[in-house]
Amino acid sequence: QVQLVESGGGLVQAGGSPRLSCAASGRILSINTMGWYRQAPGKQRELVATRTSGGSSVYVDSVKGRFTISRDNAQNTVYLQMNSLQPEDTAVYYCNARGLRVVGLYKDDLWGQGTQVTVSS
Repeated sequence: QVQLVESGGGLVQAGGSPRLSCAASGRILSINTMGWYRQAPGKQRELVATRTSGGSSVYVDSVKGRFTISRDNAQNTVYLQMNSLQPEDTAVYYCNARGLRVVGLYKDDLWGQGTQVTVSS
């Protein structure tokens, strides 16, 4: 069984700098893209940042310069360092993996269960 397990988040004061982690478990050979999405109450889920195995990153404009995504390809883990958090960053943050080569199968898309980040002003 392949799954994504997220950690980090919680209640943070505005200006705080928490880090989210997401580890993929299972008999994984490689993962093309790993990233983070978020969904605020009453809003659609949006991309926050993604990073390919080759090191290319994409960020939504609202987090550029504040958030940094990184990966440990050997550990199949992705991180999201969030700095200068603002109340509008409050959301459930979901880890995503695309293009997973797993022993015996290939998975196009996989989601974590989500972790709540609440920013208090």
